[in-house]
Amino acid sequence: MATNEKVDVVIVGAGASGATYAAVLAKAGKKVVLLESGPDWQLSDLISSDIWGRRVKPAGAPFVLEGKNPYGYAYQAGWGVGGAALHYFANFPRLLPNDFKIKSEHNRALDWPISYQDVAPYYDKVADDLGVSGDAKAEEIWRPAGKPYPMPPMKTFRNGDVWLKGFEAAGIRMVPAAVGMNSTEYKGRPACIYDGWCHVGCPIGALANPVVTYLADARKAGAEVRARSTVTRVLTNPQGTKVTGVEYYDDKKERQTQEASVVILAAWSGQNPRLMLNSATDKHPKGLANGSGLLGKYMMAHFASGTWAMFDEDVQNHMGTTGAQYMSYERYGKTSHKGTFGSTFIVAGTGQKTSDLGGYANARLDLFGPELAAFMKRAARGLTRIGAFGEEMPNIENRIELASDKDEFGMPLGKIIHSFDQDAVALWNANFEEGLKVAKATGAKEVWSGRGNMPTIHLFGGTIMGEGAGTSVVNSYGQTHDIPNLWVAGPGLFPTEGASNPTYTIFAVSQRGAENLVSKWGSVSN
Repeated sequence: MATNEKVDVVIVGAGASGATYAAVLAKAGKKVVLLESGPDWQLSDLISSDIWGRRVKPAGAPFVLEGKNPYGYAYQAGWGVGGAALHYFANFPRLLPNDFKIKSEHNRALDWPISYQDVAPYYDKVADDLGVSGDAKAEEIWRPAGKPYPMPPMKTFRNGDVWLKGFEAAGIRMVPAAVGMNSTEYKGRPACIYDGWCHVGCPIGALANPVVTYLADARKAGAEVRARSTVTRVLTNPQGTKVTGVEYYDDKKERQTQEASVVILAAWSGQNPRLMLNSATDKHPKGLANGSGLLGKYMMAHFASGTWAMFDEDVQNHMGTTGAQYMSYERYGKTSHKGTFGSTFIVAGTGQKTSDLGGYANARLDLFGPELAAFMKRAARGLTRIGAFGEEMPNIENRIELASDKDEFGMPLGKIIHSFDQDAVALWNANFEEGLKVAKATGAKEVWSGRGNMPTIHLFGGTIMGEGAGTSVVNSYGQTHDIPNLWVAGPGLFPTEGASNPTYTIFAVSQRGAENLVSKWGSVSN
């Protein structure tokens, strides 16, 4: 087993959170190494095709999936440098103030140890760093004021505009969607060409993915990225008081050790708890930083209620982005729908492709053969959809454990156990009902709900932040309560999930955590 020269920081995962930490720390003069299990993707590797796009989706060891609503992660995680943010929709809504204090305000779920006001400056900073297009002033009917976005809203197309009449009839205000995409040239990156292939990666760099934003900054500042490096354990000193580095397998599948003063776990929300549980020692018998017993607990997922509409006209549904043209927080109050609990975030207008995620071949799962072919001929011009993301409350029974089966490196597989409760099911149904009302008011020829199995979208929790070591795994910056030089990043920190797409908040919370780490470096590093 080879031991590499000690560095200041080793970061596990080169996605949104890992790239943010790498950029901040490398610019502060720290020697940074990022370890990423997948390939080192470049923009030239990204091809606008559903088939080719599958290369950037999860690979490596599978997860064992259990529960009433098993977590489907195939589109929610990434494979390689850039992580899931290499191929994301880049919808950039914020969490709102009511997301941070659900326990205090409703006597249920959990509170964050911070407020919206603590994160807001970092939303503004990230927008300038990465490039966000939108209309901040329009959003302020629902949220506190902040800086304007650096770019104006994206163009809209008929497949989004046709919904506005229906939303108006339902009393739902829509505003231009905030997205991590370039409506104009920004920092040397070109403007979007609106061909709608964001979900498989943007080969021109108009999408704010880590490869062309924070990761590029980190590399310029001297950070090293080691691709095809699979971390299996975090190493500790004999006393269990500090981490000393990580064990990983390189591209030749040979075991290596990377020593570091600080370890940051910035892998997918499913991988971080798995790695911490597998790093158990006699001083940490239940897994690293698990003094609370909450490591791997309170896993959460979004769910979506999609509504389809078919028009006789050509709605240019091939145009736009995979993200939204319009968005709304109108149903974001936790009790917006009678008899349910949780926020809803609404989007309209997304580019349609033939198959795969959201494709119109999957819009009518009841059709086969000639009937499906006839439907697709009409859908190619007239089909469009809206979506309503719903919020699941944290439940300690939704968790990650180690399975008995092992991967090729001898590391136990992760097991995700997940079930939606009745509140989540009720909110899912309420959003379908309202979606149909909106669709019928548009004057569309046909409308229907995109029902199937209740979907699981995005993964949160497992390493939640909190005030103290007895009720959480990390503090509000991502520093573990039990081991000062072990940090965790990503949506695993979120004690509640809201209903907004998470990546903008991941960037913001990671920026906040990274700046805090730099400020107290002397007391943290070993």
